[in-house]
Amino acid sequence: MREAGWQARFLGVGAAGFPAPSSAAWVLERHEAALLLVDCGPEIPEAYHRQYGHWPCALYLTHTHYDHIGGLESLFFALRFADPPPPLCRLFVPAPLVGMLQQRVADYPGTLAEGMANFWDVFQLIPVSAGFWHRNLAFRVFPARHHLPGSAFGLALPGVFWFSGDSRPIPEQAIAHAGQGEVLLHDCRLIGNPSHSGIDDLDREYPLALRERMCLYHYQDARAAIQLEASGYRAARPAQPIALADPLQPAFAPHSLAILNR
Repeated sequence: MREAGWQARFLGVGAAGFPAPSSAAWVLERHEAALLLVDCGPEIPEAYHRQYGHWPCALYLTHTHYDHIGGLESLFFALRFADPPPPLCRLFVPAPLVGMLQQRVADYPGTLAEGMANFWDVFQLIPVSAGFWHRNLAFRVFPARHHLPGSAFGLALPGVFWFSGDSRPIPEQAIAHAGQGEVLLHDCRLIGNPSHSGIDDLDREYPLALRERMCLYHYQDARAAIQLEASGYRAARPAQPIALADPLQPAFAPHSLAILNR
């Protein structure tokens, strides 16, 4: 049986170099309770705490650009010094990114000046490949097109949402993972570039049936959102919930995806 009350809430929708809308990150909610934070830019931990009154307990990272991981250090300190100590934050990271994440945020010498602490002490690091389980939900992970191959990954929950992450158009991944009426949360600015999609890219690469389900993020500012909407698309707005369909009963575990896709 499906259960109602599922939605996505963007804490920020902006891009690196365009700080006004805040770094792009969003939360999967059920009945307005947070289930999973997706990405963690510099402003995101505080924005999350203001919205929900607690620190994240589960987090998925799409890639290791600073506007998507820059809040991990402040989140470490918040979790490390919280009283009482919260449960470990489950940190789902695509396996190819684990080494990069270690280098960019966890290798700083002396995590605390007082010593006796490791960066990973407050996190439960869970490397993922084709997908993962969280709260009895089977999420799917797929490659995006953002900078070099193997450096960015999207996320989907069958029947509920498909999230491109920062990416050029990837219609093949939408066809593979968004065939059940999911809302498509897609990277888009007014004009694309070698790392991000533009309006003309979406118009050219995706069939109308997929474009009609899109909600766009990672744009420059509020004026850009108005222009995206004037082009016939929906634009995600900070703090405004996006209604999602209810999850489908998973028919297989994430580790089966590689077998099914052969």
